Amino acid sequence: MDGEQGGRGGGSPRWWRHGPPWWRSAGGDGQGARWPWPSTLLLTFFVLGGSNYAAHQQVGERAALDPFARALLVIGSGLLLWRHRRPVLVAFGTAAAAMVYLGAGYPYGPVFLAVALACFNAIVAGHRKAAWTALGMLWAGHVLVAHWLYQWLPPSGDSAAPWGQEGVIAAWVVAIVAVSELARTRREQWARDRAERARAAQRRADEERLRIARELHDVLAHSISVINVQAGVGLALLDTDPEQARTALTTIKAASKEALGEVRQVLDTLRTPGDAPRAPAPGLDRLTELVSQAAGAGLTVELEGSAPDLPPGADLAAFRIVQEALTNVVRHSGSRHARVRLEHDGGALRLRIDDDGPTTGTDAGGSGNGLAGMRERAAALGGTIEAGPRPDGGFRVLAVLPLEVKAKEDDR
Repeated sequence: MDGEQGGRGGGSPRWWRHGPPWWRSAGGDGQGARWPWPSTLLLTFFVLGGSNYAAHQQVGERAALDPFARALLVIGSGLLLWRHRRPVLVAFGTAAAAMVYLGAGYPYGPVFLAVALACFNAIVAGHRKAAWTALGMLWAGHVLVAHWLYQWLPPSGDSAAPWGQEGVIAAWVVAIVAVSELARTRREQWARDRAERARAAQRRADEERLRIARELHDVLAHSISVINVQAGVGLALLDTDPEQARTALTTIKAASKEALGEVRQVLDTLRTPGDAPRAPAPGLDRLTELVSQAAGAGLTVELEGSAPDLPPGADLAAFRIVQEALTNVVRHSGSRHARVRLEHDGGALRLRIDDDGPTTGTDAGGSGNGLAGMRERAAALGGTIEAGPRPDGGFRVLAVLPLEVKAKEDDR
């Protein structure tokens, strides 16, 4: 079924994207490779049949095929069963069998096919020097037999081979090496592509996990901080001022409802990846709601400036930065007053959140990742975050986000 789907879906089949199966099995030490019985048997029958035909065509010129010659042909071809598991030994073994066959004066024929396939496989598997050496030894042995040792080797009365024949053999050797190197290069490229796709998929998964973690942290930290403060107010005023305690409980209900809605929206993106969210992501246009929520937690916020039009990703990041900064004021500052100022000029949006302190050292259940999350959001857009105590007391968060980020987001 997988193979059919790969060929019918309109895209390229799997073997084309990742390389043919026999290429993949040729790599490494071949311990997990299958035994190539069909191809080895087919090649053995072809070599035997072709050599028998060549013997009939070279009667009187070369020695007749005998049981020893056929044994050499079967051994040379049969070694190819181990070509994926022991490529170096097979390359030298087939070359040695062919050299003995030629040295015994048997007819020329397809005996070189086993050597060509063995050396091709060795080069593709990465054993280039071994394959070159095996081919070089075979060619050198043929030169010795054909031009010097023929006087003492069968068949009797044989003459030296023409030197032009050596050029043809050398051309075949070069062709085998060239094709093998091309196949090896292609296989390595496919391997690099597979590794790069795997790394890219892992990076996307890591980025998505980090994005979800930031979203959940920002949503929960803000809402739980509001709930924590209002719960404390409600407990303190439950007996003395029931009406104010009721207001605190109402604020808790609204904050928890909003937090549940935003968490559900984040989780929906996990269940149905690629679908549009049911509700738009928050942006700077919801700063007034954020100020109202902060007021419910007992924090007075002055809002200055106006927000420019931003791409959705930048708008969400700016909103979360302000939200996290105000959450930190609620949780860590002794001041109940904060100022949020928005400025945009020179192609950048400047967000400045100040409070008058001092730091209380308390924590309403936060994880301590707020500033890190803000820096990650700003860095993802090419911006910066500066956070620290002010010289005159209090704390300041200054975020600078580039306005021209729409093109980058559209390219993704």
